[in-house]
Amino acid sequence: MKPAGGALSQDHGPDYSASPCINVCVMNAASGLCDGCLRTLDEIAAWSCASDEQKRRIWLQIRQRRAAA
Repeated sequence: MKPAGGALSQDHGPDYSASPCINVCVMNAASGLCDGCLRTLDEIAAWSCASDEQKRRIWLQIRQRRAAA
């Protein structure tokens, strides 16, 4: 599984542009989140067009969701 703040870049800082997808694509009807990457359908659909700032915010949401689980 990738680090909670984004994948590590060459300089070992978070790479928020890396997709959080871990190829476990199952939507949880109760939570509305993917069981693999903890994103909503809207976040998944928007990822390829999202700005770096939007991707950073999604990664931060994922980190919060993991901490709450």
